[in-house]
Amino acid sequence: MKLAGWGRFPKVETTIVTPHSYEGIREKVLKGSLIARGNGRSYGDSAVNKDTTLHMKRMNKMISFNPDNGQLVAQAGVMLADVINTFLPRGWFPFVTPGTKFVTLGGMAATDVHGKNHHSEGSFVQHIDWVDLMTPDGRVRRCSRQKNAKLFHWTIGGMGLTGVILTIACRLRKVNTSWIRQKTIAAQNLHAAIDVFEQTLSSTYAVAWIDCLGRGRQLGRSLIMLGEHAQQDELPDERQNKPFDIPRRKSITVPFDLPSLTLNRWSVGLFNSIYYWIGAQRPRHSLIDYEAYFYPLDTLHGWNKIYGCKGFAQFQCAIPLGQSLSGLKQILETVSQSPSGSFLAVLKRFGPSAGYFSFPIEGYTLSLDFPVTPKNLTFLNQLDNIAIRHGGKFYLAKDSRISFSTYHLSHDSHKDYIRFLAKHDREKIFVSEQSKRLGL
Repeated sequence: MKLAGWGRFPKVETTIVTPHSYEGIREKVLKGSLIARGNGRSYGDSAVNKDTTLHMKRMNKMISFNPDNGQLVAQAGVMLADVINTFLPRGWFPFVTPGTKFVTLGGMAATDVHGKNHHSEGSFVQHIDWVDLMTPDGRVRRCSRQKNAKLFHWTIGGMGLTGVILTIACRLRKVNTSWIRQKTIAAQNLHAAIDVFEQTLSSTYAVAWIDCLGRGRQLGRSLIMLGEHAQQDELPDERQNKPFDIPRRKSITVPFDLPSLTLNRWSVGLFNSIYYWIGAQRPRHSLIDYEAYFYPLDTLHGWNKIYGCKGFAQFQCAIPLGQSLSGLKQILETVSQSPSGSFLAVLKRFGPSAGYFSFPIEGYTLSLDFPVTPKNLTFLNQLDNIAIRHGGKFYLAKDSRISFSTYHLSHDSHKDYIRFLAKHDREKIFVSEQSKRLGL
């Protein structure tokens, strides 16, 4: 059958296998050429292999939890949504979460996900104690900072190319409510937005919606949303007795692919102007539930259909701190002058990198989504070149179209990773369409 990532581009003909046991996984590993797949929320072809795609959805048992230190031991196919639903009512929440809860723990580890708190608490690797990994010979090896350390560090963020992640021990944080104290700051341009980020590095969470079509003095105008976990006594009186209850939201489903012309420069520009104006008028301080802060798109099921039947491609780069302002400014100037606009545009501050092959570097990351068209794919190459000239790199979990040459110009650690994979014959067994495209 044909399979794609969340961006629905590219679509790859593959055989999907859904094992029920470790023995079933071992049988497929020993036959060669496969890649593990979680819930398919990476955007491109990083979890698809044209020979065999190993769907881990049945490996979804939670094994143990230690309330003394918040350590959860679970199989790789466990969904983050199930972790939250199980442990948040008991006062525990993930240390790091991406922008959707519909991901698996194995996928989070393979991509070393980051969240709105990388500047303060790092990426997922910093909250993983160990993983059990099935290697090419079918053996299961426990990997941690103390045991099989190199394998551990290449695995977290390694895009599934070192083996099949079976089990993960990760830590949750103690929280007192399901609510977030949010502070919204309107910034009139990119320079002002970066000033806000730099002046609020003590905030636990920080993220900005950015108007990618602003020009002149409004280039990069943004709404920065800072967040802290609310304490019980900070809730309204009527909520203090039930601090983990939140309002039920009615989910909306996008029932069909929207016409490709729906998202154009004019519709996106109108939306951006209205969204910025409304955000700037809202109270500076507010109390919102965790779903509204961390997962605003999760209530819109099938939101990837708004880009049309051909899907969308995301451009997400990270640019080092010293070159962030000039690099981001040039990217936004280029986007603002293009025929297309990005419906979703997000800016975050990164702290120092912790993983061998992890995406974050200290600086800023910008995410932009574009419908897949021949013109947009060509245009995205221009943005790639700007990022490279400013020392940038790209997020493989969101990539679906970067070229071999572009990738090898932007990532210093890939040579060491390729040598590691070749030394242990992993490049012959664990293969994705992305790893072939990028020469990994």
